[in-house]
Amino acid sequence: MNTIRSTTAIRCEDLQEAAQLVAKRIHRMPIFHSSLIDEMMGCHCYFKGEHLQKTGSFKVRGALYALSQLHAEERQKGVVTHSSGNHGQALAWAGKQMGIAVHVVVPEDAPAVKVEAMRHYGASIHFCAPGQRSREAACDELQQQLSLHLIPPYDDHRIITGQSTMMRECLEELPELDAALIPVGGGGLLSGSLLAAECLRPNMPVFGAEPAQADDALRSLKTGERQPQHAPNTIADGLRTALGERNFEIIRHRVSDILPCSEEAIGEGLNLVFRYLKQAVEPSAAVALASLMEHRQQFAGKRVLLILCGGNAMFGGGL
Repeated sequence: MNTIRSTTAIRCEDLQEAAQLVAKRIHRMPIFHSSLIDEMMGCHCYFKGEHLQKTGSFKVRGALYALSQLHAEERQKGVVTHSSGNHGQALAWAGKQMGIAVHVVVPEDAPAVKVEAMRHYGASIHFCAPGQRSREAACDELQQQLSLHLIPPYDDHRIITGQSTMMRECLEELPELDAALIPVGGGGLLSGSLLAAECLRPNMPVFGAEPAQADDALRSLKTGERQPQHAPNTIADGLRTALGERNFEIIRHRVSDILPCSEEAIGEGLNLVFRYLKQAVEPSAAVALASLMEHRQQFAGKRVLLILCGGNAMFGGGL
């Protein structure tokens, strides 16, 4: 296989190895379809149900792969991260499976149900003030105090490699896809999906889907430089994070476009997923459908993959 050209030097062989490793510990989630949604959107929509994944989101993929790459000394000391919920839950669950202590720095405004799930999975919780800088500063301080190994939520080559396994599964099951819409917050899932598509379906367009009120990825793509997140005000709490540096380097060279969506469309997407797919998801998981809804003309008649990325806002972690 060819080596992927990126600053992270992640190869197609790495993605395949990650898929084999992760598959041993996670569910292979179903892909949902609704003829009624197809009719409304004017295209064929296929929804990957990552909201039903272990711990309730795709994040467990990156967490498992990242922990599997630690040396024995790093495993013994434990790891630290910062997270508003889904990554923290995933890392806590994966750490429990592998006997590795996990510490999570959590902003005070994180959803209570996600914090409860992190504790349930065995993580040590350390609260900090809201905001990206506060999270990172508190995480750095804790890392130094306890000599822990840092596993960032998304700006990490191991996390990106692990998240790529989701797109690989989709392309194996649906080899005739015409396009994919991937929610983007920090960019771990989108960058991993882009790398997997480059290896398996290099000509398939992959789009990022982003709330218009948390649009740093779109602004970054337009300017060619990574832009800060300006006080994101969206119900899609999992997508309020700032785009990662490694993630942006992959995204800006490969993504077809970033498609923004309104808060109204996110709410409508939640209702459509519940009504026609009979699935309860968190707001972030409705963003791909919301973006499709507001840009449907460019997907007319096509077979489009959409990711239901998480389901934790209402019901907590998955089993």
